[in-house]
Amino acid sequence: MDEIFTHIHEGRARMVDISDKSESIRRAVASGHIRLKSTTIEAIRSRTFEKGNVLATARIAAVQAVKRTWDTIPMCHQIPITHVDVEFDVKDDRVDAVVEVRSVGKTGVEMEALHGVSVALLTVWDMVKSAEKDETGNYPETVISDIRVDEKVKERV
Repeated sequence: MDEIFTHIHEGRARMVDISDKSESIRRAVASGHIRLKSTTIEAIRSRTFEKGNVLATARIAAVQAVKRTWDTIPMCHQIPITHVDVEFDVKDDRVDAVVEVRSVGKTGVEMEALHGVSVALLTVWDMVKSAEKDETGNYPETVISDIRVDEKVKERV
């Protein structure tokens, strides 16, 4: 059974050896969204949160997360990131986040893109949580979902 899981060898978790792989141009795009109250959406649009600009902060958090994926996800390699782009689309009931990551290296960047989206959305939540709480201090309407890899590309150098 170990042979179908590249991160398991003789029953033990391990980082895959990529020493013999050739370098390629790697690109991945990931997306997800956070569902929010309409009043929260309006406050994001009008930039009236006391913590500051929600999307600008989330964009910076996403870039930082991409660059530190190896530090959070145990079996990810530390790779050179050559480009990160973070986009948001504010809808009536949610904020969509899209993160594109590029690298020239021996392993893909889909985990970095997924990590960037996740942290961007968590940062949005953190920035707006005071507006999302109900009378009990909970978040019954706030949901992060549909985080996925939309595209993964590998090109020879």
